[in-house]
Amino acid sequence: MGFPEHLRYTEEHEWLSTDDGVATVGVTEYAASSLGDIVFVQLPAVGDRVTRGATCGEIESTKSVSDLYSPVSGEVVAVNEVVVDGPEVVNTDPYGEGWLFRVRVEEFGELLDAAAYAALTGA
Repeated sequence: MGFPEHLRYTEEHEWLSTDDGVATVGVTEYAASSLGDIVFVQLPAVGDRVTRGATCGEIESTKSVSDLYSPVSGEVVAVNEVVVDGPEVVNTDPYGEGWLFRVRVEEFGELLDAAAYAALTGA
């Protein structure tokens, strides 16, 4: 299992990329694999404010329900309706079509590069 070098990661298994002050957030392939078949995703709404390190949604699989944490603070500017309508895309394409939400960033939390995240997961 590889982790894209251009992304940053959290210890809670979220990834993010930034472009012009907006972060796209998703869960890692490691998390999606560990969860099993994802059947439901609850995301923050556009306009909601999220706080770095705080719970902002849930991901439910056939195995368990897990909290989703925001790696940044700011305002949610987009939510991936593809994932809301078909949560299994998080399993099949976690770094592409399986992104979860976008935030206009005001503050970043602690982030790991790909090598540090690989060490964290033992991959």
